[in-house]
Amino acid sequence: MTVSVIITTRNRATDLQRTCEVVRQLRPAANEVLVTADGCSDATVDILADRFPEITVIANQTAIGSVGSRHRMMRQARGDLVLALDDDSYPEQLDCVMRIAPMFEQRPKLAVLHFPQHTDEYPETLAQTDFGSEHLTRSFANSGAVLRRSIYLQLPGFESRFFHMYEEPDYALQCVAAGYDVLFSPIVSIRHHYCGQARDEIRIHHRHSRNELWSTVMRCPFPFAVGVAGWRVFSQFRYACQRGWSWVIREPKWWWQALGGISYCVRKRRPVSWRGYKRWLQLP
Repeated sequence: MTVSVIITTRNRATDLQRTCEVVRQLRPAANEVLVTADGCSDATVDILADRFPEITVIANQTAIGSVGSRHRMMRQARGDLVLALDDDSYPEQLDCVMRIAPMFEQRPKLAVLHFPQHTDEYPETLAQTDFGSEHLTRSFANSGAVLRRSIYLQLPGFESRFFHMYEEPDYALQCVAAGYDVLFSPIVSIRHHYCGQARDEIRIHHRHSRNELWSTVMRCPFPFAVGVAGWRVFSQFRYACQRGWSWVIREPKWWWQALGGISYCVRKRRPVSWRGYKRWLQLP
């Protein structure tokens, strides 16, 4: 099976260069590598052209977000399988392609395969060696996952309106409801340096909450969507309460953002079956 690698980046040339160096060393090599420089104002594009001429570079003059960038690369890629990475993450096993391909060959219903991460975000994982056994999940991380492209093209795929965040559980829902599997496996591990640059916790919370609600409007069948949407808003508000008053008073900001996109979500609404939705909710 042929393998493409896709990476999105924005103004993190040093992290990206390290990741590209590792990807270049994979044996067997990936069939192609695509990188989207999403509204970069640093030297990212020049560095890629100078040091990695084999990489296909897509330069967005105006940022469209990591989600829209990945969606476009998923459609542009030519590989049977697509290894999605962040600009600060890469496989720790240089023979990962040889390990990954048989998993998809043996499991025709496997849509997404994802892996444990040694990440600076959670320092306790850096020395971790036991990540448990393989199991089905309801989400994954695009900082280290392989997607079967033929299945992706059958489904709505990543919702570009999300801009950043929540495309993984939304796509996992699409897969599970359509009868496909999202599988966690320790067959490969990911080193995720997790750059802290430009990360705002409240903004991340607002985007996650907004996109989660939009996903509910687009995917959850009626009349269940009403109750699920209400629960989503309540659970996110409860989380904000746990973080303190400075979070609570800013919670309405994402409510208004979400409200502004409801008509779009209704137009794009493609609800799955309630049986499929429940199956996804019950997964870890």
